[in-house]
Amino acid sequence: MPPQSLYDISQFDFENPMFDIDEVRKVNPQRHEMEHLSGVVYVDRDNDGLVGFKDVTDKEFWVRGHMPNFPLMPGVILCECAAQLAGFYAHKYDILGAGDFLGFGGMKDVKFRGPVFPGCRLVICARATKLRPKRRAEFEFQGFVDEKMVYSGIMIGVPISRDHVIG
Repeated sequence: MPPQSLYDISQFDFENPMFDIDEVRKVNPQRHEMEHLSGVVYVDRDNDGLVGFKDVTDKEFWVRGHMPNFPLMPGVILCECAAQLAGFYAHKYDILGAGDFLGFGGMKDVKFRGPVFPGCRLVICARATKLRPKRRAEFEFQGFVDEKMVYSGIMIGVPISRDHVIG
């Protein structure tokens, strides 16, 4: 049995988000085929949570190959959607006090419960459950299609700075 929903998603107006794609782009660095957040409809500052969505189209880079004639949204992309929602919150409200954006630090307890296909609106809920300033944040997340939970888990985020030099 899936866990209880973090938020009652039926109450939000997805046609008039608080933050549309242009506002999301002011916060999140992802672009082109790696942009996986279409908007944010609710922010819960009291509980460090939010609700956003990804409108899944037939133009997604994975449609042609995953799986041919049965375009199933990859689990790793579903996880990326949740991470981008958590990253939006972490950066917009500077909950870690460090870094230019929230990078993947890991995932725990991820469960996939249903498929996501082009034409779906994926609704994502996330809420910070553990914060260690300047070190890491943990967000529980859930994804829904037609108000049915299709995945859930915990995302660990770490602050990343643009001036970090690799190798």
